[in-house]
Amino acid sequence: MKHLLRFGLAIFPFIALAQNETLPQKLAQLPDYQFFTPADTEKDWLTHPIATPTTVLRDGEKSIVLTNGLLLRRWRIAPDVATTHLTLLTNGDNYVRGVKPEAELVMDGDTVRIGGLLGQPEYGYLLPEWLDTLSTDSTAFHCVDFEVGEIEPLLDWKQNRWSGEKNYPPRGKRLSFFYQNENEKWHGVTVVVHYEMYDGIPLLSKWLSVKIEGHKELKINRFTSEILAVREEESSVDHGPGLMTPNLLVQTDYAFHDMSSRFSNQCVRWLPDPDYSSQVNYQRLTPNLLSVGPPLGPGVTLSPGDEWESFRTWELSFDSHDRERKGLAERRLYRTIAPWATENPIFMHLTSTDSEVVKTAIDQCVEVGFEMVILSFGSGLSMEDANPANIQKFRELVGYAHSKGIQLGGYSLFSSRRIDDENDVINPATGRPGGAIFGNAPCLCSQWGIRYLDNLRKFITATGFDLLEHDGPYPGDVCASKNHPGHDGLDDSQWQQWDSSVEFYKWLRETGVYLNAPDWYFLNGGSKTGIGYREVNWSLPRDRQIMLGRQNIYDGTWTKLPSMGWTFTPLTEYQGGGAIATLEPLDEHRKEYRAHLWQNFGSGVQSCYRGPRLFDTEETKWVVQAAVNWYKNYRQILNSDIVHLRRPDGQDWDGILHVNPNLKEKGLAMLYNPLKVNILRKIKLPLYYTGLTDVAQVRMGSSAGSSTVESVPKSYSLNRFFEIEVEVEIPAGGYVWVVIE
Repeated sequence: MKHLLRFGLAIFPFIALAQNETLPQKLAQLPDYQFFTPADTEKDWLTHPIATPTTVLRDGEKSIVLTNGLLLRRWRIAPDVATTHLTLLTNGDNYVRGVKPEAELVMDGDTVRIGGLLGQPEYGYLLPEWLDTLSTDSTAFHCVDFEVGEIEPLLDWKQNRWSGEKNYPPRGKRLSFFYQNENEKWHGVTVVVHYEMYDGIPLLSKWLSVKIEGHKELKINRFTSEILAVREEESSVDHGPGLMTPNLLVQTDYAFHDMSSRFSNQCVRWLPDPDYSSQVNYQRLTPNLLSVGPPLGPGVTLSPGDEWESFRTWELSFDSHDRERKGLAERRLYRTIAPWATENPIFMHLTSTDSEVVKTAIDQCVEVGFEMVILSFGSGLSMEDANPANIQKFRELVGYAHSKGIQLGGYSLFSSRRIDDENDVINPATGRPGGAIFGNAPCLCSQWGIRYLDNLRKFITATGFDLLEHDGPYPGDVCASKNHPGHDGLDDSQWQQWDSSVEFYKWLRETGVYLNAPDWYFLNGGSKTGIGYREVNWSLPRDRQIMLGRQNIYDGTWTKLPSMGWTFTPLTEYQGGGAIATLEPLDEHRKEYRAHLWQNFGSGVQSCYRGPRLFDTEETKWVVQAAVNWYKNYRQILNSDIVHLRRPDGQDWDGILHVNPNLKEKGLAMLYNPLKVNILRKIKLPLYYTGLTDVAQVRMGSSAGSSTVESVPKSYSLNRFFEIEVEVEIPAGGYVWVVIE
């Protein structure tokens, strides 16, 4: 598995250090921080590229600095390593108010701290002169070496379809500290704390690895990979729910069981700091101690020669509490470190695996410009069936699709199903199956689960499938079974199942397979999850689906890129609702079909067009073609970040604005009219994030049936708030777009 690797003892860099040089001598070889040229902080990194590269520097004789000109992390390295600064250089804010250990592990049942300094007299702030008075923790692992290197890719991303970002891996620097403990019990154990910082964004990552040599096994029971005593964002004498936490985004790739970054975040905790005795809160419950660690485990056992690696944590510093700006910064994080999330193929969800139906759907995709066919749930596809006849059938269909320039993939269900008592997850409260997150679920580390992943690998490899839509990627179930071959018991069950998922998903990426998954696996290879909707809403009457769908898109793109979410279009009945809920026969409901197409393509959010066909008449085909052709003409800007203008409420216009200062089209606004009458409105468009400062060239566009039309460009001067005001007429129940150059 990915997080338990073999390594050669010869790579231990601290051995050379111990023989040849001291930490101060090695520090002296680094460039001096006082000569570092920082980023031009007059430029906004969200609108202008920042050229300053990430650099590791010495700051005096006892401190080391990692900075990219936007963000700085400083460590005191004598008498041991401790973080003293995490500073956002664009405004000078330092988040750190006190020193803590760099990490903490429970190994073989004993708690050990990694680095850190003791003796800080006050935890409300940290004075520079105190640092020389601090002492080492005699029981801790102490730093014996550090190493500077380049950023290594999270995975091997095979780029074989359109994506909005292509630069990978990101540029930056890695700084690793090596720690050992003189206690005989920890002989042969080295803990490495790694940091990476990325060029052009106030973002860093952190993770741990543990290496063991000698003749003794070692169990890692628990770990805390980040401990930061940060300043409070809000000070309150009394304590209640909703107290603000520091203005940092902290995420890990140990994330699941939700389609949002916020609620899938399993490991980040904001806790009271017991050392902070002078805080204003009478009960000393201010949430200003950042602690990052898994909710359970990992509970893994290392043998001599093993190296274990933790999950990764990313820390993004915000310079504002503005919701849009914070969302734009979070979205830049994914563009930077997980650009596969910008892949965004145009796909249909086919409800049949009959060979002739599949070929007809492929032919229709070619005619209208779709790029992928997904054999949907209920289609009859079984990717678990690795028998030769099943594989041969779908290999031939893949060959037909590829001959037409279409990618083909399919759906597989993992969770929300029962296998049997031997292979299902065992509820630790009852000792029996049942009570999993989705009721019943197999354990991914059971014999069945291991065989399931092996069969999917075999099927995908043998058929050449281009996509996996994995329903119930591992959502965080724990398992108390002691008989499953992939985990020892409850303590390591969550970790080992997650590790199996991650290993599989990264393999998909390495082989060029696109991954849809209704959990937050973007940092481990996922490209798309749900935009956020109630499935039963697609059984409501057609007209209601349109407005609700636009609300889903508006709400779902605050922290997601357009490419990161899928929405839904029920060409045929989905979960009920009958004829009034579906678009079939398509020709009879061209108006509603057109509305779905244009609000989906206009937002850049792809939809699951679920049914047996994309059109049933030439007139319907033209409607689909017009939307797809227009989308492809503006594909780059439509996959750019969204600025939210007005949320759909059914009472007046609503709209969004795509922005990208690096394109010819700096912006593209989509404006909708839910009313039954034409409306004429003067609408202010905020153009700050387009990068324009003085004048914008603006074209108005609209469509009717299978044709589109745009006006001649008109110049608009930006006001002091970087806005322009445009007057637009939006037809009843229709839409217009505004292109800004």
